[in-house]
Order: sequence, then structure tokens, then C-alpha cells
Amino acid sequence: MCGIWALFGSDECLSVQCLSAMKIAHRGPDAFRFENVNGFTNCCFGFHRLAVVDQLYGMQPIRVKKFPYLWLCYNGEIYNFKQLQKQFGFEYQTLVDGEVILHLYNRGGIEQTASMLDGVFAFILLDTANRKVFLARDTYGVRPLFKVLTDDGFLGVCSEAKGLINLKHSTSLCPKVEPFLPGHYEVLDLKPSGKVASVELVKFHSYKDEPLHAACDTVETLPSGFDLETVKSNIRILFENAVKKRLMAHRRIGCLLSGGLDSSLVAAVLLKLMKEININYPLQTFAIGMENSPDLVAARKVAAHIGSEHHEVIFNTEEGIQAIEEVIFSLETYDITTVRASIGMYLVSKYIRKKTDSVVIFSGEGSDELTQGYIYFHKAPSPEEAAEESERLLKELYLFDVLRADRTTAAHGLELRVPFLDHRFTSYYLSLPAELRIPKNGIEKYLLRESFEDSNLLPKEILWRPKEAFSDGIASVKKSWFSFLQDYIDQQIDDLLLEKAAEKYPFNPPKTKESYYYRQIFEKHYPGQSNWLPHYWMPRWVKATDPSARTLKHYKSATQE
Repeated sequence: MCGIWALFGSDECLSVQCLSAMKIAHRGPDAFRFENVNGFTNCCFGFHRLAVVDQLYGMQPIRVKKFPYLWLCYNGEIYNFKQLQKQFGFEYQTLVDGEVILHLYNRGGIEQTASMLDGVFAFILLDTANRKVFLARDTYGVRPLFKVLTDDGFLGVCSEAKGLINLKHSTSLCPKVEPFLPGHYEVLDLKPSGKVASVELVKFHSYKDEPLHAACDTVETLPSGFDLETVKSNIRILFENAVKKRLMAHRRIGCLLSGGLDSSLVAAVLLKLMKEININYPLQTFAIGMENSPDLVAARKVAAHIGSEHHEVIFNTEEGIQAIEEVIFSLETYDITTVRASIGMYLVSKYIRKKTDSVVIFSGEGSDELTQGYIYFHKAPSPEEAAEESERLLKELYLFDVLRADRTTAAHGLELRVPFLDHRFTSYYLSLPAELRIPKNGIEKYLLRESFEDSNLLPKEILWRPKEAFSDGIASVKKSWFSFLQDYIDQQIDDLLLEKAAEKYPFNPPKTKESYYYRQIFEKHYPGQSNWLPHYWMPRWVKATDPSARTLKHYKSATQE
């Protein structure tokens, strides 16, 4: 996890512009480099490093003797760099996994490069010999990337939007900053003036298709057919493989543990694999909640079962409320459920950074979207519509859960790993018949739970624990976290302000005092950028006015069962 930043064709003094690069310093607390491009005095790269691999040669932009005309700035982890080296005979100059991008590009161009990378990434690749700039981002947008491109060809690229919004440019007072689409690469021509012109934007991978790099995966061909035992076995094999390949790190590994199914499965498989490869330190797991919250109780059970070194972070209403503004600044969104859920994750990340030496943090993001884990999937009119909704949620992950997970951890210099969003695992799960993937017997994620039923990885009551939204599970059963927030915000926002909300904020107008409060903070830091969020996250097929699972009729707390 790092922070990348680059400018091409800047009219303003670069020493002034580079102040913007410091806005993402939190993403790479270990080192910083600012480098001009030879022959292009108005083009430069900025890089903030979190050193996870190759302590000696890991600085960027990466340049190697073999390709002196290539400059690479990337944020991510490429899990199959060794397999690709073996398959194509690449001679690496460093131990940095991202170096493979240079070799792949030299061998087969940008299309093959993006398609063959098994991992999470956002990169800027400059080819001065052919006068090309390439941008690319992984399938689900696990690693963030924003860009600004003006009409006269000034290009700015950054891991977070906050590194671009204050750039100076002669022809535009406020250039449009927008997220770079996941699963795409863009080709731009570099002119002698340092300005660029976009040539094409290409979608290189659809999450339903088996990725091109599956051919050189450590797990080869799986048994075909959709009989239940085969499917369950394949799910276990691919999930374990997804966790295993993510163990690549020279820094200590930890795991977020809410006590829900997803994070518990990740923690249990992670600990099992760490023992198998003789990692000689205990796995630290981290849970956060208010006193006696369901998540703390459940996480405690899981930690005791798997034998992790467990840490509990207990916060109160006041601490949560005090964090709201810095959380919204970090997130760059005003989406209601994203802000709610981010507060706990932000506070636990802050604890990890200050009190422990864990840096590489595993988490369960992506499972709810992939395996139909949200409560409202019980109301899906048909298996086919449930499958379509699952795909829509995966497509928009970069706006919601993946955004939350990246920004809350990156704000504290941690690197996030999300095995549920492994390319091979997701494409297999999405290839299964729609009727296999729907909730069954009133239980969501039935197939995933059933696949691990006989593994003894988790206690049965955790394996079959009903879904709790992270923003709900961290509070007490009697009162949800969002209720505490609403009580406080009710006092802060006047009724008259809410009545006139649509006039003040015509795009995505706030409908509640809570959403008005978040929007107000967002506009303070990012005025006029409300279009970064196309729409609020809301459940489907139910008449919901609030995104919390606890407001849905299907929801039953543990104390009511």
C-alpha cells in the first residue's frame, strides 16, 4: 500500500504543485520521492512508500537498466510475479513484485500486462521511447486511482482525490477530478510539450470471466460440474488459495475480526496457513465495538477457537462522533452507510498503527456482494435477479465497501488484503448456477457456510451467525450505532436546513438530518465534488428509508431468537 501521484504537462511551477502530493503522505509513511522526467521538465512523479517488500530497492518510480525508457509508479501487490517470471523467463533486477509490469509490457504491450496481473493495483506507466502514458486499475478497484485531464492536455493522477483538487492550471480554475474505472486501462499519447491526449479507455477484465492469469496459477484445473460436493470442495480450495497467495509480505500480518462469517473465515484460514508455512509470530486479530456489542462477543469466541493473539478496541459514543469529520475527509464520500461503517474501522486502524507492529491487514470485504450476504437478498424476486444484483454490487464496490476499507486503513499507513475479491475465487463463484447462490432456509450466504461446515475452522454458532452490518454489530443489541449518531445529529441540524436541502444540494439531496450533516462536512473539504458519489447505497426490493440492516423486517438480533 503506497501513495502514487504524477503530473504531465503542468503549466505551473512543479515545486508548488508537489505540495498537493503531500496530501496523501499517510499512505506511505516510510519514505517519499519526487522525481522529474528527463527531457520533460513539466512532468513528474511523486511517491509515498509503505515498505512491505524489498526494503533496499523498493523506491519508485521503478526504473531498471534493461528498460531505461520505462518509468513505473504503482500501488498494489502482484501475487503471481514469481509464476510469471518462471513462465516467461524474466530477469528481475529487484525483489519488488511490481517490477513484473515492466517486463510484461516489454513482452506483450499494455493489454497483456493488465490481463496477466493477479493482484490489486493502480499504476502509471510512462514509455518515453514510444511517447505513451498508461493508466490501469485492478478489476474491483481495491487500490484507488483518481485522475484529472484538462481540455489542453494537462494530466494529474493520484491515489486519492485530495492530491488533485488543489492543482493549479492556467486554463481551468477547477479541473474535473474523477475516479479511474476499475478493470480498465487507458492509453494516452505524450506530446513533446509534456501534454497528453487520450487515445483509448479499454475494459481488460470482466469479473465473471476467468482471468487470463489463471493459466499460470498455483491451483490448476478444478473438477468441473455443479454437483454440491464438487462445488463446495472447489470453493474451499480457491478460498484457501486466495488467502495463501496474499501472505506475501516482509512486515507483520494481522487480521480484522468482527466475529461475523466473513472476517472469521479469513482469520481462521489465515492462521492455519501461517502455521503451515512456519511464520514464527502469533496472528494478531482486532475487534472493535462499544461495551458488550455483539461483534466483540462473537470475535472473542472466534479468537479463542483459532488461537489468535486477540485485541479488543472499545470506543464510546463521544469518540465515534469526534472522528466523523476526519473520517469523511479520509473517505472522500458522504454516503450514509459508508460513513457509519467507516468510523469503527478508522478507530481500529488507528489502534493497530499506534499500539502494534502489524502492518499488512487481512479483512473480509467483498463477501457480502459476491455471496449475497445482505439481508435484503431474502426479498429477491428470483435467483436470476439476485445474481444480477450481486454483479451490480461488485461493479460498484469501489464506491462503497472497498473505498471504506482502503481509506480507513490507508489513513493510518496500513496495507489491506481482501481474499474474497480474489479474481479466480470470484469468477468461479459467479459461474455457479443462480439458484445455488441465493439464501436458503432463511439464511444468507448458505452455500459459503455449507462449504466450510465440516472443516472445524470455526465454531458452529459463528459459521451460521446471521448477518450484522459492521455499523450495527459494533453497538449494543438494544441500540444501533446509527441510532446514537442520529440522536447527536438531531441536535446539530435545524429542521429548516433539511427542508431546504434540495435547493442547497440539488445532486443527491440529503433526505435526513444525518445525511445532511455528512454532506455539509464533505462539501467543506471537497466543494462541488458531490458527483464522486453517483447515488447513495440502499437495499433493494424493500421499502427502505435507511441503509441499516436493523431497520429491515427480516433482521432478528441474537437476543430475540
